[in-house]
Amino acid sequence: MQGAINFPILTLITFLPALGILIILLIPSGKDKEAIDLSKKTIKWVSLGITFIQLILAAIIYVFYNSAKTGINDINTFQFVEKVNWIHANLPLIGNIDIDYFLGIDGISVPMLLLTTIICFVAILPSFKITKAVKGYFAMYLLLDLGMVGVFCALDFFLFYVFWELMLLPMYFLIGIWGGPRKEYAAIKFFIYTLVGSVLMLLVMIGLFQSVGTFNILDMMDPANFKAGAILSGSATTLRYAAFLALFIGFAIKVPLFPFHTWLPDAHVEAPTPISVILAGVLLKMGAYGMIRIAFPIFPEAFGYFQSLIAWIGMISILYGALCALGQHRVGKRDLKKLIAYSSISHMGLVMLGLSSMRPEGMVGAIFQMFNHGTITAMLFMIVGVIYDRAHTRGLDDFGGLAKKMPVYTGIMAIAFFAAIGLPGLSGFISEVLVFLGAFKTFPVLTAVSVLSIILGAGYMLWALQKIFFGELPNKWKGPWDPTGIEYKTDDINGLELTALIPLAVIIIFLGIYPNPMIDLISGSVNHFIDLMKPFVFIGGL
Repeated sequence: MQGAINFPILTLITFLPALGILIILLIPSGKDKEAIDLSKKTIKWVSLGITFIQLILAAIIYVFYNSAKTGINDINTFQFVEKVNWIHANLPLIGNIDIDYFLGIDGISVPMLLLTTIICFVAILPSFKITKAVKGYFAMYLLLDLGMVGVFCALDFFLFYVFWELMLLPMYFLIGIWGGPRKEYAAIKFFIYTLVGSVLMLLVMIGLFQSVGTFNILDMMDPANFKAGAILSGSATTLRYAAFLALFIGFAIKVPLFPFHTWLPDAHVEAPTPISVILAGVLLKMGAYGMIRIAFPIFPEAFGYFQSLIAWIGMISILYGALCALGQHRVGKRDLKKLIAYSSISHMGLVMLGLSSMRPEGMVGAIFQMFNHGTITAMLFMIVGVIYDRAHTRGLDDFGGLAKKMPVYTGIMAIAFFAAIGLPGLSGFISEVLVFLGAFKTFPVLTAVSVLSIILGAGYMLWALQKIFFGELPNKWKGPWDPTGIEYKTDDINGLELTALIPLAVIIIFLGIYPNPMIDLISGSVNHFIDLMKPFVFIGGL
């Protein structure tokens, strides 16, 4: 246990939502209107309290994390480690099966843990507007929270897989029950795509267990631990290449990368606003995190073999996502939420380009971009939710001149839009520059082409900003949003919405001006990761 922390803080931060679920399920639903309203209010505040305590615990972890003690494949370099035997069996023909409850974090997982707790906390606030099946919604929300936090703490592949699968059902129900008009289609599409990736991951996990005799991820990184003649032993074998590709596809679906991306726009458009925030803010990062934690270090020679292909996929995702976002201005119904969803594909492609570079600056930039993209897109989707709640439309053609009616909302929107573009002084700029600096040294041509996404991003974001906020305000919006004055007492953004958005804006501005706290946190583990991978990869000569 690191520093002054002498209790199982990772277990606490992971399973605190389970306590919240138990409390929620025990809250009486009530029979009359007053009792029902009290029950719903209590459920919402309990959920808010649970996610706030998680955020405090993540802050404590950050404060006590020692950035000087870093590593990637040695248990002694992980911090806040908790390891106990969980499942033990001695089976005929198979032998001993030992599965550990093994948690620990490094400089790669700490930023993701921080991001998850921040996003889960701020996304609870717009969830207060949920009125349908409130108990079920918040129970599913906290279960999703539990699974996401667990993924970023697990160092046992079996445990990692359990947490990974644990997220599938709550997300399916959160989209399928509380989503938009095509919610069933979007939920089933999300479920099938993710399940395919999970099956591929399961097959590789079984193969690794048969080859190593343990589910310990750190042990799987050491070739000396593989049994002679085992299915995945050796180096640069066809089966190891196939296993790497299976893992890569499984994680690429979650990122998502082209051509495994088609579930994302539907899921975003149909999901309720808070779930879109979590989907973009956290879930997309788990695919890239799985590659860093599992696929790349366990199969380094396979990564080296497919390194250029991965860089190409990253570049294609960058440009494809940007072009599709730009296309929202020209084709069909011009949906602001779908525009932001496609922009996420582009920005996550940037993460893959940085990871494929295997340069310190590129990898630090990629992991920093994962954090920044989480905060920026969370802000963007919440902002879309603000206007949709009032106007019940997200069509770009339905607005214009909103700056006159909602000046504060316009200012908040501008911060998020310019951060997404990568404006200097905001966090997105730093991470993008680091990615391009690293990637250019390894793949100069692919990087030069990828830089075009900056122009495309400025095009679709500024066009949307102009379309929504400037020009003449349509007559139908000149009156108050709520003529009764009960729900929206002001035409502009309200206090609850600002409470959710301002912390994200502060993070984006702070890390844009002073990114060192995050870069220092990431750098040590990245350097060790590159040392592990260096014998197998191309890092360029520039």
